[in-house]
Amino acid sequence: MPSFPLLSRRRFLGAAGAIGAAAAFAGPGVAQAAGSDVRPIGWQNLGTYPGADAAGKRVKAILAGSSRYLIGPWYAGTYTRYLPDGYIDLKGTDERAVRLPAMAAVATATALITRTYDERTLSSANATIRTRNLIRTLAARHRANNTDTATRWGGDWQTALWAYYAALAGWLLWDELDATERDHLAAMLVWEADRLTTGNDIYLVGTSGYQLYMTRTDGTVVSPGDSKAEEDNWSAAALSLAAVMMPDHPNAARWTRRNVELLLAAAACPADLTSDETINGIQLSSWLQGTNIADDGTLQNHARLHPLYMVAFDQSLYQGFVFGLANQAAPRAALHNIDRTYAALVDKPFPLPDGGTSPIYRANSAEIYYPEGNDWGTHFPFYFGNFDLLVTLTGQDTGIHPAAAKWERLHNENQLALMSRFTDGRTYGASAENTYYGREHRIGAMAGQAYLTLFLARNTTGNRLRWR
Repeated sequence: MPSFPLLSRRRFLGAAGAIGAAAAFAGPGVAQAAGSDVRPIGWQNLGTYPGADAAGKRVKAILAGSSRYLIGPWYAGTYTRYLPDGYIDLKGTDERAVRLPAMAAVATATALITRTYDERTLSSANATIRTRNLIRTLAARHRANNTDTATRWGGDWQTALWAYYAALAGWLLWDELDATERDHLAAMLVWEADRLTTGNDIYLVGTSGYQLYMTRTDGTVVSPGDSKAEEDNWSAAALSLAAVMMPDHPNAARWTRRNVELLLAAAACPADLTSDETINGIQLSSWLQGTNIADDGTLQNHARLHPLYMVAFDQSLYQGFVFGLANQAAPRAALHNIDRTYAALVDKPFPLPDGGTSPIYRANSAEIYYPEGNDWGTHFPFYFGNFDLLVTLTGQDTGIHPAAAKWERLHNENQLALMSRFTDGRTYGASAENTYYGREHRIGAMAGQAYLTLFLARNTTGNRLRWR
């Protein structure tokens, strides 16, 4: 297999003057950015990864099927026209309109650049055009580049994650973007990263304050039943990507520091509040102002102990590949307390209705036990298989039995069984299986990032998942 990049390397040259356009809409205190600030991925130094190992084959099949569905039937049924300005119609500015195409772009961009893409439905050339359409439209519609309040997005509690997805897809397909699109992408990511860089108890989202912790150090529960772990680590994701993509930007040091802070806040437990441990220059007991998980590794969301949000620490572990793509070591803060949470999934017994006990991971089974129920549906094997894989690749299952590799196989084989029910690459059938309207897109985004993690861990030049 040849070295990356593996696409056509054709360029779509657009209109000049995008740097000024991007800068014109920057918010107060937000730094300007342009495509020239971005350091492209040096694929030639990263070796290759054929995905021939057992875990690689499973994830490769999941990514190939999911991306084929998303850029094929889903795209064709969702985007039926271009608007007069040449962008596709996103049909809104909310999560459904923005996050879903951003996740689809991550899946397909990864499949294309790694030659994992399945051409049975749509050629790679046409899939590249469609993926570029998603990326360029998402970036152009961000408020850093768009003054139209009816069509712009950005600056809300979840939009840092949407920007992360769109920017990651664009960075993977950098050679396919023209100068205008590159400028828009950089401006979008910088705008979202810059607004996240202040505050220990709260930081601003739009015009309101956003809490970093569920519980403060004095025991005050700020958001009952609602851990802020997931929000903190998706905000950290945007900061990490900005710092890696634009290492020479004037704000890169601020993004790097804030990334570590939010990673530690996301996984903070009560024991950390009296710990003298220093991670990436931050002493836990001195800096933390609250907690988001229990000392046993569990957490609450949707007013229950929620295993699906325990495995949402996948977003922290993805930082291994983000930094690895730039041939850098990721901050060790991304690993903090992952072993606690994984042990709670595998080893901690919870009471059963019949009077017995069971861990969340049922013995020798892909079945998941939800001790307080699951309000999202019934079928989530890849959510857990993806996390199992990341835990395996980052060595966070030491002393935990069975090891994460066993669970990865069970869960991801179950995921492939779900996909085998359909011919177009999708995972889900009945709505009750997963009630989230972005359920297929979530599978694709996870598969893309899991495969990139495998690529960095098992490529021909050696393990590039490094931690500092």
